[in-house]
Amino acid sequence: MLGVARAFWRLLRSLMHIAGGMWTILTLFPRLGQPAREARVQVWAKAMLPLAGIELVVSGVPVANGPALLVANHLSWLDIVVMHAARYCRFVSKSDIRHWPLVGVLAGGAGTLYIQRESRRDAHRVVHHMTERLRQGDVLAVFPEGTTGDGIKLKPFHANLLQAAI
Repeated sequence: MLGVARAFWRLLRSLMHIAGGMWTILTLFPRLGQPAREARVQVWAKAMLPLAGIELVVSGVPVANGPALLVANHLSWLDIVVMHAARYCRFVSKSDIRHWPLVGVLAGGAGTLYIQRESRRDAHRVVHHMTERLRQGDVLAVFPEGTTGDGIKLKPFHANLLQAAI
């Protein structure tokens, strides 16, 4: 019974934190510059991890400045929070995400770049946009498998997004 109560309390605190993040994005972000928004995203992510029962341990030093392209496997929704906690970055995500409840507001506020995965033309557009963001010194992040996996077996890579770094 205590385990259920603890899980419920953790869920409630996490939902309150998500709601607070959405409120910040909708009310404060329009008045903030990009560096302040990036800092807020990182602070929010660092605070979210303990609520989810996650301890962040970073080996090495995260890239201090861009341009940089981070490439990682995608295991769960927590990957994004963990990566933001270690180092703010703009993710490239499927365009459907922007319409998801809760997540869409958070992703948009974090500066996510969206791609229509089924469109080759849109992939070209996004690679061009990524190239421009990298030239401006951004740190971008992609999950080249394009979906979550178990982390043991690699899925086929969609390497076209990696062209932005070349």
